[in-house]
Amino acid sequence: MRTVLILVALICFASCKDEVIVKPSAMIRLEYPAPVYKEISTDCPYAFEKNSQAVLQKKKNCWMNLEYPNMKATVYLTYQQIRNNNLDSLLRDAQKLTYDHTIKAETILEQPRVDSVNRVFGMFYMINGDAATQSQFYVTDSLDHFITGSLYFESKPNFDSLYPAVIYLREDIRHIMETIHWRD
Repeated sequence: MRTVLILVALICFASCKDEVIVKPSAMIRLEYPAPVYKEISTDCPYAFEKNSQAVLQKKKNCWMNLEYPNMKATVYLTYQQIRNNNLDSLLRDAQKLTYDHTIKAETILEQPRVDSVNRVFGMFYMINGDAATQSQFYVTDSLDHFITGSLYFESKPNFDSLYPAVIYLREDIRHIMETIHWRD
């Protein structure tokens, strides 16, 4: 009987060994619908095409928010009229606002926008890293109109997790910059 108990105890101890199982690495796959663009109509001195996924909220002074509820993100658009030759200060403020994120940003890539036919000139900033914003831009006609835009998510900045949404929204911002035109 003693031999049977020892044998059962040995079998129990031998069977308690954890088996190592190698799990394949996996990443979440986020897919967003193909964008469908339509021009917005407002009484503001500018217009552009917006993605149907975005909800337009008009604010005072022709400021606008483009909310993306499925991504919990917002592109904030700020319009200012150029007065008393203040273009230099508006440009300086827009650039400072972008480069204030260098503390958390890994890289900030610049992409200029020059459309001399429609008088739209600007800069698109792609901010990579755990900064508060991942994209900013400004556009102007250099005479009367100046618009800045900033992308913010309603979550703690984690660039790796937000990356698919960031790429999708950067394309929307590019489309805004490419389709913006001034109303006279």
